[in-house]
Amino acid sequence: MQKLDALFDVERGINGKTPAERLAARQELSAPLIAELHDWLNAQLAKLSRNHDLAKAINYMLRRWDAFTRFLIDGRVCLTNNAAERALRCVPLGRKAWLFCGSDRGGQRAAIMFSLIQSCRLNDVDPQAWLADVLARIAGHPANRLGELLPWNWKPTALKLEP
Repeated sequence: MQKLDALFDVERGINGKTPAERLAARQELSAPLIAELHDWLNAQLAKLSRNHDLAKAINYMLRRWDAFTRFLIDGRVCLTNNAAERALRCVPLGRKAWLFCGSDRGGQRAAIMFSLIQSCRLNDVDPQAWLADVLARIAGHPANRLGELLPWNWKPTALKLEP
């Protein structure tokens, strides 16, 4: 679809710019395209039976319109979720290695760890150093200050080397 191609052309043109610059370009160039897309989707929906598969797909998108258009109000948000999908690619590739999950609860814990490790990477924090430091500190750390240990707030402590 040409409207989506035009959106991606805008994104390619602003790749690497600051969030404020991306937001300004999106407001000027992408917002009118999104408005046209919204009108077009509604027009197509009016022509289709409620039970048509295409109508269901259009309704799915329209119900999530605020989430889809969030990139128009926040320059930090990407148009696609490609970065998140690339970050999670290691999960299906290592599926047989994740035998420790073994249960729903184990899977939930693994998902939490994957999220924290990826958060470290996104915040330019070495995941191994972060995890070692947090595990060493967490027992004596005040519960009301656990937020300090999250990857985006974490400050490493000087590790004590044993003789």
